Amino acid sequence: MIRIASFPHMRVLCWSDGFLYASRGYELSRAKLGEQASRVVWQPVAAWPAEYVRKCTSRFPLTSRLVRDGFHALAVLSSGNIVGAVPGHIVTLSPSESRFRSTHKILRGTRPLHITKTPNDQIVWGEYFDNPARSEVHIYASTDSGEHWEVAYTFPRQSIRHIHNIVYDRWGNCFWVLTGDIGSECRILRASLDFTNWDTVLSGSQQTRCAAMVPTRDAVYFSSDTPLETNFIYRFDRKGNLDKVAALPGSSIYGCRVGDCLFFSAMFEPSHVNHNRKVALFGSADRRQWHELQQWTKDAWPTNLFQYGNAFLPDGENESDVLALTTLAVKRAETSIWNVS
Repeated sequence: MIRIASFPHMRVLCWSDGFLYASRGYELSRAKLGEQASRVVWQPVAAWPAEYVRKCTSRFPLTSRLVRDGFHALAVLSSGNIVGAVPGHIVTLSPSESRFRSTHKILRGTRPLHITKTPNDQIVWGEYFDNPARSEVHIYASTDSGEHWEVAYTFPRQSIRHIHNIVYDRWGNCFWVLTGDIGSECRILRASLDFTNWDTVLSGSQQTRCAAMVPTRDAVYFSSDTPLETNFIYRFDRKGNLDKVAALPGSSIYGCRVGDCLFFSAMFEPSHVNHNRKVALFGSADRRQWHELQQWTKDAWPTNLFQYGNAFLPDGENESDVLALTTLAVKRAETSIWNVS
């Protein structure tokens, strides 16, 4: 890994057509990063007109962390529309606009962790909220470029706590739906694109408590996300074989592909098994040997208010040789860009 550039107070969100999209507060920018990129030039895209208080809190790293400001997910569609998640809203931008519009008000929780699209611009996201009563949990979908939303599927009461991620798999022509958090709520599910057919692939343990998955032609790779046990990266091949490929020093909720290389990050989530105050990046060039490539130290601010130490990895397809990541709640938190060989 060769470091190209770094930027303070930014968060990477997704890749689309060679562009990396990132936000600074409620302002969205993008940069064209081809193979062997040597410099990064950000172009403004649009902004979300957040209320005055959030415009103020988003200007400062600590207050932004405290109230979870900014964009949290993004999908760029072939129609030209861009759909994002900000606190309390799903927002949409058409090519002729300079400001995002709210197209769905989020009533439970503040935002989904990811927004997923398919090649024909179907867009989906799953509800992520505390849900102590284990109420029903919805998957929302849009078929008109994020202008309108409907419930596409509902998990019944007492079945799951919330949805961590929905991952599109172009090789399997399906969605992978990842849910948590306890016992049988921890599921890795395979669903048809219309959510009419479901297959429970793995379930019932903290090792199937998962938020990050990266599909490849031969297998899907996922990482466990539990503060209760040692975490691992797993390989689940297309024939149904499951293998542990690497141990992680902490919970993992982000993964990505860069060309043929795979990456997962491990965050600092303190528990009786997670004592290491480190955030780490693991990667593999051949998908067999995995290495810890980078490490960051958690900062001094308490996690219950100012978030866990973490390294965010962007969604989307990335065929370049460029890795982008954003560190949070660590010493010298920033967005960094790397050439990967």
